[in-house]
Amino acid sequence: MKNLSIPPLAFFSSAFSAGALFLVLGITVISSSASALTNEELARSVTRDYDDRLGALFTHFHRNPELSFMETKTAKKLADELRKSGFKVTEKVGGTGVVAILKNGKGPLVMMRADMDGLPVKEKSGLEYASTATQTDPITGNQVPVMHACGHDVHITSLIGTARQMSARRDKWSGTLMLIGQPAEERIRGAKAMMDDNLWARFGQPDYALAFHVGAGLPAGLINVQEGSPFAGSDSLDIIIHGVGAHGASPHAGKDPILLGSQIVVALQTLVSRELAPREPGVVTVGSFHGGTKHNIISDRAVLQLTVRNTNLETRDLLLKGIKRIAENLGRAAGLPEDKLPEVIYSKSSTPPTINNAPLVQRLKAVWQAGLGERQVVSISSKGMGAEDFPYFTTEPAIPSVYFTVGGTSAVDYKAAAAGGPPIASHHSPLFRIDPQPAVIRGVQATVLALMDLMPAAD
Repeated sequence: MKNLSIPPLAFFSSAFSAGALFLVLGITVISSSASALTNEELARSVTRDYDDRLGALFTHFHRNPELSFMETKTAKKLADELRKSGFKVTEKVGGTGVVAILKNGKGPLVMMRADMDGLPVKEKSGLEYASTATQTDPITGNQVPVMHACGHDVHITSLIGTARQMSARRDKWSGTLMLIGQPAEERIRGAKAMMDDNLWARFGQPDYALAFHVGAGLPAGLINVQEGSPFAGSDSLDIIIHGVGAHGASPHAGKDPILLGSQIVVALQTLVSRELAPREPGVVTVGSFHGGTKHNIISDRAVLQLTVRNTNLETRDLLLKGIKRIAENLGRAAGLPEDKLPEVIYSKSSTPPTINNAPLVQRLKAVWQAGLGERQVVSISSKGMGAEDFPYFTTEPAIPSVYFTVGGTSAVDYKAAAAGGPPIASHHSPLFRIDPQPAVIRGVQATVLALMDLMPAAD
């Protein structure tokens, strides 16, 4: 469901010299500070683990993707690996979700989430381990190809790597670690399904919540973290417009829902242009308009399908209330009775905006800059309005959280694209490909450094 906008390639060409770019793409940190030995040891340990175990796991997950709420084999593999690391694991939470708990003395409860599902896309990446998997799509009933075209295989592999590192370093932290394998992010349904399954009541409400997404638009290994909203809120709405049918030659005898629908489409554009502050982002898009059956028949029904995007809860509330107000009152203006006013129906595939906690962003950014190098941590605002369902974990009740991005495009592909070669494939593209080694390693490093800071060892 996400749309991770790719920053201009020129940004990296101008921001870094050639030597600095390779520093960003590297995975080894060189420093003379007292803490550097720990960071260097972590880098070596994660790299060894990738060579020994994580690389093969990534290849397995990439070759065997599963659709939303059908991640049974993926969830079992993830659960088995987390159990091997000493976690107490519960499966089938919210359908196919996995919850792993490791209690390690007094301290905060911190949650790290990774999404598991693939997409109905036929892979054309050219990778030797490309997916050839197929499944029956539960929505359409059709047999479809399946691909990890959004990098969720990186996320769950990194989650396993994090579990192995944290389990091996219990003397260096204190608290309770909760690792979540979440289903159905691509359908914006999985996080809510887990919450509806009494997630916090069963396992405890976290004091902090973390997640990351691999980004095709960033050089492999680069960390991007920003204050504010890295992902927009998304709501899918249907507006059912009722009318009175008539002959097309006698429009006065009916109430034309297509004309009314057209007026609603135009009026909705004023919500962003005239009701939102000019610097406040928001999107109202009518993606579908269906009505009528024949040239000379005025129908008695039309349907609009909308997507609404926003970056804070106040804007979301303004847009949703405005849509209902405009639709109903234009129905009144058209002379419809109260029982035939347009109906606004909200889809279950909706999510609030992802909003990072500013003090926590500042804290973790400093941790990552100290541990990974200042040039390997950036704050680049997204240009798109892609959505995530992670905020179902963090909005009600409010939990301080940070959602960050780990770069996933190889140095070779990035340099070729910057020089005018093949463009970097976007998320959800059949050409999507990630350089797994630096992405997984950096995902584990960043997560472990954050967890160690949030759960310091008791004195």
